[in-house]
Amino acid sequence: MTRTRPGAWIAWAVLLASLACERPTVGVTDEEPSPAGGFASGPVFEADDATLRTRPPAAVGRQAWFGDLHVHTAYSFDAYAFGTTASPRDAYRYARGEAIAHPAGFDVQLREPLDFYAVTDHAMFLGVVKEAADTSSAFSRHPMAEPLHDLNDEGNRGLLSLPKRLRAFGTFLPQALQGLRDGSLDREEVLDITRNAWRDTIDAADQYYEPGRFTTFVGYEYTSSTDERGNLHRNVIFESSEELPTVPFSRFHSQNPEGLWDWMDGLRARGIESLAIPHNSNGSNGSMFERVDWEGRPIDDAYANRRLRNEPLVEITQVKGTSETHPSLSPEDEWAAFEITPYRVATMLPSKPPGSYVRDALRRGLELEAGDSGNPYDFGFVGASDTHTGAISDDEANFFSKVGLLDATPELRGSVPLGFLLRTGMRLVGPDALVEVGGRTYLRSATNTYGASGVTGVWAEENTRESIYAAFRRKETFATSGPRMRVRLFAGRGFESDLLTTPDGLASAYAQGVPMGGAWHTAARGGAPQFAVWAQADPAGTKIQRVQIIKGWVEAGDSRERVYDVACSDGLEVDPATHRCPDNGARVDPATCAILAGPGASHLETVWQDPDFDPTERAFYYVRVLENPTCRWSTWDALREGVAPHPELPLTIQERAWSSPIQVHPQ
Repeated sequence: MTRTRPGAWIAWAVLLASLACERPTVGVTDEEPSPAGGFASGPVFEADDATLRTRPPAAVGRQAWFGDLHVHTAYSFDAYAFGTTASPRDAYRYARGEAIAHPAGFDVQLREPLDFYAVTDHAMFLGVVKEAADTSSAFSRHPMAEPLHDLNDEGNRGLLSLPKRLRAFGTFLPQALQGLRDGSLDREEVLDITRNAWRDTIDAADQYYEPGRFTTFVGYEYTSSTDERGNLHRNVIFESSEELPTVPFSRFHSQNPEGLWDWMDGLRARGIESLAIPHNSNGSNGSMFERVDWEGRPIDDAYANRRLRNEPLVEITQVKGTSETHPSLSPEDEWAAFEITPYRVATMLPSKPPGSYVRDALRRGLELEAGDSGNPYDFGFVGASDTHTGAISDDEANFFSKVGLLDATPELRGSVPLGFLLRTGMRLVGPDALVEVGGRTYLRSATNTYGASGVTGVWAEENTRESIYAAFRRKETFATSGPRMRVRLFAGRGFESDLLTTPDGLASAYAQGVPMGGAWHTAARGGAPQFAVWAQADPAGTKIQRVQIIKGWVEAGDSRERVYDVACSDGLEVDPATHRCPDNGARVDPATCAILAGPGASHLETVWQDPDFDPTERAFYYVRVLENPTCRWSTWDALREGVAPHPELPLTIQERAWSSPIQVHPQ
């Protein structure tokens, strides 16, 4: 870039001002000027009826769109406290493929832009910590705000600021909450900050919404928990921004999620449509998918209908662990231990698996239904990041975790041993902050159980709010642990083997069958369903190893489950006795993270029929797609740091995708 001397800028400004303000004298006559300024003699251009299409046409049929519905920016109290200054606009720029700054000072950028994105900052204290840190604001003059002053100014943003941040974060929230309760903090003052941040969030979503090319959704996070710290968080996503509440419903309004549903129903009655997505059920300590309501009463049809009306989807995977299932819940599923974070959110307290995982919830729903109660757990699946930097971190090879400065380096993520300075500093924090593993000292944290996950996929006609939200509502959604895999699932009869790879076949599947998220009624549909399955690998990623169907059913009042491999890579055949594909031999070298060439499939498809189908049994079926093994992010961290990988962390993982279930109702 060429730079001009300051004096030159002044000279140019004077010249431009003189040209703009004085009538030129060259060639001037005493004749009166033309009233039309010289344009009265006729047109210069001929009229042109050509048009510019500003919105791409809708696709013929439905195609896959990828996005993230769980993103935090500087308006979230925890994100700002740990260094995030990214605004909602920065988040949308990132989703569209631009680089933005990470709190630790390096740039982050997606390997491939996303199709849709939703900023979902915490409604509780929305914008308040950011306002407290701004010493030009009136709110910053409260004594409780003083530790936050200038927190993210240039001189305070290094890793050495972490102790100060931890202290400030640990004291401000309880003091502010107490101030709201005892009246020493003006509630209207806090609400004004929230209203302004919420208005800016809405404006940013509308500014970056480009129908047909990039979709934004207005949303926020309802952040609640049980008294025992069991996670009850939900993301609330609005269909439209035409009319919205002035203040989002938060835990300050009710700790009970049923209060959120009542508020959403009230808005819906006024034409304001939204849905809530539970997340991190793995950290709920059994409270997310209970068999009773908040007051401990048995679930009934009214409860089930109200929950399904407001929560048709559930987040099955994200950075704080995958919530599909747990080895103790699915002991015969060899792949059940995928990216398990066993703690309650923001703690190191163990979380009870029953009632905390999605497959278990699907089974509970069948059991409740069999007992003449309603089924509140007939949901579809989405994936998300829960990033607190504005930027989704879904790439194992380039993982920067979620909480800004708090987990910005391999040492702070617990994937490599602590250096001398950090080891000394953490000893000052307390003995529980460190753990010795294999003769090396690591940070003791839940962060090393986190995953580079996840992404939501939808099947929709076009990339617009209306079309994508309709896919949410009919649950034609799927989730991935990061890669852009695509998966289709239909139930039907008389399916041809190439059904999902020909335009006529796909149209027939929609016309005669039931897509993921739907229901198959055996009697009305004429008998046992076939399942048409198609999976495509991420074109920029790793090949597929196998495709599975997970079945859950009720037998004599008790639910059961089974995993069936239904398609194998490399021409391998499923063993009918074990329902498993043979090992395809795919391997990765953990010393270099190089993928050994050879096996795997770019896509797999099949039409499968349940060999154990019983028309009298209530059941659900969903697809799980497994990639070949690749290095886990913690192995990549160790490789780049030149140290041996953490001996208690997996070296490799198998990235995966999940379709939403199809529910099968008996005769």
